[in-house]
Amino acid sequence: MNMNLLNDIPLPALHFYLTAPYACSYLPEQLARSQVATPSFLINTPVYSELVQRGFRRSGTFTYRPHCDTCRACIPVRIEVCLFTPSRTQRRSWKHHQEIVTSLHELQDREEYFALYQRYQTARHPGGEMGNDSREQYRNFLLQSHVDSLLVEFREQGVLRMVSIIDIMEDGLSSVYTFYEPNIARTSFGTYNVLWQIELCRKLKLKYLYLGYWIEDSKKMVYKANFRPLQGLVQGEWLTLPNKKEN
Repeated sequence: MNMNLLNDIPLPALHFYLTAPYACSYLPEQLARSQVATPSFLINTPVYSELVQRGFRRSGTFTYRPHCDTCRACIPVRIEVCLFTPSRTQRRSWKHHQEIVTSLHELQDREEYFALYQRYQTARHPGGEMGNDSREQYRNFLLQSHVDSLLVEFREQGVLRMVSIIDIMEDGLSSVYTFYEPNIARTSFGTYNVLWQIELCRKLKLKYLYLGYWIEDSKKMVYKANFRPLQGLVQGEWLTLPNKKEN
């Protein structure tokens, strides 16, 4: 890690460092870098809430935001839930999955979850680094947190279909990661999950649902642009992004 201290965010006691360049997970042949907030044990829910508002995100206890040398394709995005209106496709997804039963849990490690995670990674991200995650790597990625986090089970007739990790922040929810059963045809679990999180924001009287980063040229992220109006953090300001044709 490059130990150059950055001071562009006035958060007491936190230091900000740049990583060395590494291969981008989303854009082929691109090199990425991250700005990392440390020490991780000081990043509690109030601090993390402020960091997310400024474009940061976490992976386990690792809190970062993109800080690439030549690329600015990663845009932090969020939904202001009071303004969101579902499209026809999204309404169909919501109706289609009404038999799903959800339950909220503390972060926990279960064999059932890990088996679903492995199936999802193998089917949805073949050849990707996470497809070969060990149990320990999986735990570090999803089950370690210094903030207020929940694990959500989605079951259909008692069978686990989807797991979602979410963070509860001061002004909204942050969608950390979701994995679901990939071997069922004609489902839209991912869309339903975002709609469910929007409804949870409303029940908790939280203003925003943060969806992480959106890259216009990444097929893996195209679904985020279907939730409109969508706000993006552009040059330090949250702005409504232009509408994109729904896919």
